[in-house]
Amino acid sequence: QVQLVESGGGLVQPGGSLRLSCAIDGSIFGARTMGWYRQAPGKQRDVVAVISNGGSTTYVDYVKGRFTISRDNAKNTVHLQMNRLEPEDTAVYYCNVVTWRGENYWGQGTQVTVSS
Repeated sequence: QVQLVESGGGLVQPGGSLRLSCAIDGSIFGARTMGWYRQAPGKQRDVVAVISNGGSTTYVDYVKGRFTISRDNAKNTVHLQMNRLEPEDTAVYYCNVVTWRGENYWGQGTQVTVSS
């Protein structure tokens, strides 16, 4: 059984930083892409950032220049460094892994709250 274990969420003031981490617990065929999504109350889950096996990254426009996604293929982990956080970044953040066989895994979600 495969699980994605997330950590690093919490409460931070506007302008602050948080680092989210996600580790793959279990055996998978290989992570083609790893990414982070978020869901604010009353809204749909949207992509934030995705990184390919080769390190290519894609960001949604409103986090460009503030967030950085990275991965460690040897450790099967993915991270999201979030700087200059804004109240609009408040959401539950989900880790996502898509394998080379098309399997799609989700983490349980970690709450990020940006408030003074």
